Amino acid sequence: MTLIAAACRMGDGVIPRSLDDMSFQAEAVVNLEAIAANVANLARRTSAELMPAVKADGYGHGLIPAARACLAGGATRLGVATLPEAMALRADGVTVPILAWLAAPGLDLEPAIEADVSLGASSVAQLREFVAVRASRPAKVHLEVDTGMGRGGVVEDEWGRLCEFAAKAQADGLIELVGVWSHMACADEPEHPANAAQKSAFERFLDAVSAAGLDPAYRHLANSAALLTDRSTHYDVVRPGIAVYGYSPIVGQDYGLRPAMSVRARLTQVKRLPAEHGISYGHTYVTDRPTTVAVVPLGYADGIPRSTSNKAEVLINGERHPIVGRVCMDQVVVKLGKAKAHPGDVAEFFGDGEITADDWAIWHDTISYEILTSIGARVRRRYVGNP
Repeated sequence: MTLIAAACRMGDGVIPRSLDDMSFQAEAVVNLEAIAANVANLARRTSAELMPAVKADGYGHGLIPAARACLAGGATRLGVATLPEAMALRADGVTVPILAWLAAPGLDLEPAIEADVSLGASSVAQLREFVAVRASRPAKVHLEVDTGMGRGGVVEDEWGRLCEFAAKAQADGLIELVGVWSHMACADEPEHPANAAQKSAFERFLDAVSAAGLDPAYRHLANSAALLTDRSTHYDVVRPGIAVYGYSPIVGQDYGLRPAMSVRARLTQVKRLPAEHGISYGHTYVTDRPTTVAVVPLGYADGIPRSTSNKAEVLINGERHPIVGRVCMDQVVVKLGKAKAHPGDVAEFFGDGEITADDWAIWHDTISYEILTSIGARVRRRYVGNP
């Protein structure tokens, strides 16, 4: 099988290229070895099983390659948001337990149940919907409760009703209760009082589960931040997300994690502009002297935030250079100053080096998660590293 055929079979449309292939215009280089190493790093910090989140196309790194790298690093199960993500993993031959935790009412659940995908039930009504599916096997279910996040999950006033309904459904052979879980709102601030409050609430829910005669095999609460900072939240399974891809959820702490994605593009043009020459839409930047600039073919349609205009920097030939003028849909203009560069040279927007997604998060007033998951489909992924 050719490399192209193999890539198409993977289902992500990626065409692998060798490290020295310079035929690209823009690409995201994903180091699968780094993902596997990050998962192994996290596994050493807990006795719980690891369920990495590979939702949102593996945080922009590619669903299937990221999932495979996680498994190579020691993950025993995988978490996704949506049913299509879970089914794509199954279609590619991934056999480990998968939890899909976000489903709108009225979806066709039977294929996922038949594919042995576990479903997250965030309300009594949703659990009733799972029970109503007539598949050849009972739905595997993880009950989600709201312990203070205020997002998904059953509120505390309904925990008794949820557990009572789940116990009856399981006794009738209509579901298999695999797990119970919640999600933490402030774990990236280890001293925040909400963390202790949510842990206490989760313990109350576990008491309600036991009182109903239920004994699920898996209890899970911890995200990346809680995994790294609070062992008391680990229970049976932990669900790391951003840490898998090499970024710390805790400001100022890196925990030995390695960013797995580098985004880069090749200069399409280098030219000299005179003094007092406006650059890009609205002329938000005007040269104060004769200036050499480069045009780089990545823009906000590719995930380079427009808000970073006149703020962000890129690396060209190992030196930092500012983006000047507004970020356009397909391109940016970079000020070279006295540096030498030529069309075809590579501009690195971020990677495992001097400029990272954390820097872009500061320039965009957001978090690294958004930067990584915003890199668009036009930016081809190239995979390196043997996990």
